[in-house]
Amino acid sequence: MLTKKILKSILNVKHTAIDDMKILPDGTIVIKAHPTKDEQCRCGICGRKSVHYDNGRGGTRSWRACDWNTHKVYIVADIHRVMCPKHGVVTASVPWARHKSRFTKEFEELATWLSLSCTKTAVASLLRISWNTIGSIISRMRAELDANPAAHFVGLVRIGVDETSYKKGHKYITVVINHDTGKVIWAHEGHGKTIFTKFFKLLSKEQLANIQLVSGDGAKWIQACINDFCPVAKRCIDPFHVVQWATEALDEVRRLAWRDALRNPADKTPKKRGRPKKDTTAKDLKGSRFALGKAPEHLTKKQQAQLEFIAKADKRLYRAYLLKEKLRLVFQCENVAIAKKELDGWIKWAQHCRINVFVELQRKIRRHYDAILATMEHHLSNAVLEATNRKIKLSVYMAYGFRNIDNMIDMIMLRCSDIDVRLPWDYEAT
Repeated sequence: MLTKKILKSILNVKHTAIDDMKILPDGTIVIKAHPTKDEQCRCGICGRKSVHYDNGRGGTRSWRACDWNTHKVYIVADIHRVMCPKHGVVTASVPWARHKSRFTKEFEELATWLSLSCTKTAVASLLRISWNTIGSIISRMRAELDANPAAHFVGLVRIGVDETSYKKGHKYITVVINHDTGKVIWAHEGHGKTIFTKFFKLLSKEQLANIQLVSGDGAKWIQACINDFCPVAKRCIDPFHVVQWATEALDEVRRLAWRDALRNPADKTPKKRGRPKKDTTAKDLKGSRFALGKAPEHLTKKQQAQLEFIAKADKRLYRAYLLKEKLRLVFQCENVAIAKKELDGWIKWAQHCRINVFVELQRKIRRHYDAILATMEHHLSNAVLEATNRKIKLSVYMAYGFRNIDNMIDMIMLRCSDIDVRLPWDYEAT
C-alpha cells in the first residue's frame, strides 16, 4: 500500500491530511482526506477563518481528481458549513478544490488548457466528464485567473470595436480590443449603443480622456458613444468595410446587368424548335462575381478574360468595377495629402457616374469623410479584430455551440485576452 506521503505527492495537494485509500471493484480509487488544522473552518468564498455553523446535509462529499493511468480518482471528505462575517453561512473550503466545484484544482486547470486546444467533445471524452460540465469549469478558472478585470483597461489609447454573430437568429456579441496589445479587453452579449455604453461606463474619467483613436465599421452607435464619452477621440473606419461597401454596390450593378441581359439578349435571331439556348452574355455576367471582386494582381487568366469581355459587353458594369478599384487604391496611398486628393476625385467621379448605387455610396462616404481621413493618417484598421472574430467563431465551432453565453464569453477571454492559461505543472513551476 502506498504511504500517505506518496499519495499526497501524487495528488499534488497541499494543507491536506490523507486518512485512507481504497480501490473499488470497478477500478476507481477513492482517497479519504481532510484539511489540516490551519485550513479547517474557512469560508469557501474568501478563505477567512470562521466559526463552525453546522454539518450541512451531513455525510461525505467527493471531488474528481486527475486520473491515474486508466483509473478514476476521487477525494472524499466530510464537509460542514461555517458562519463567515462577510458572506454568511457558506460551505467550508477545502484546500484541494475551488468553491462550488466537484473537481480538484489540478483537474480543472488541465481541463481548461485542453479546452483551448481541443474540441469540447474531445476534452469530455478524454477526461470522462459531461461536455456540459466543461463550461462551468472554464467560468471558474476565468474568475480566478482574471480576478481584476479592470486591469485590462489600463493604458488604453487606441481601441477597436466590432460585433460578431455566435448563433443563428441574429445573436451577436460585442468585442473590444486594445490595438497596442492586440488582445481582447472586453466582450458582452448583444450589440448597439446600449451595449457599447456599458463598456465606457467601466472606465474612469482619466481612462476616457486618454483614448485617442477608436476603430470600427460605419455603425452609427459607435460614433454616438464616442460623442457621449470621449469626444476628443478620433474615429477610424476600417478600410476593409469601406471597400466592402463598394464591392456590395458593384455586385448589385452586376445583378442588374445580368437581369437586363436576360430580358434583352444580345442574340436576337429567330427562335428554333427545341429547348432555347441560354444567352452567353447573361451567363458570363452571372459568373463574373469573383473576377469583379478580386484585385487585378490576383486575377487568373480566365478571370482576366472575363473582365475584358465585360469591358466590351457592359460599359456601366465595367465603370462600376473601375470605381471599386479606384476606391481600394485610395487606401494604399502613403501620403495623406495625396490620399485626400484621390478620395475627393473619387467622390466627384462617383457623384456623376450615373450609377444610382454608387451615387448613394459617395453620399455615405461623405458622411464618414473625417473618419476615413483619420484612418489614412493613423493607418489604423480592424484587421486584428477581424482575426479575433475568426477565433471566436472557431471556439464556438469547436465547442459545438454554447448553451450558456457567460461560459462562451469566459472562453473568449481565456483564449483571446492576455490571461495566462497554463498546464497544472507550469503553475507549480512558478
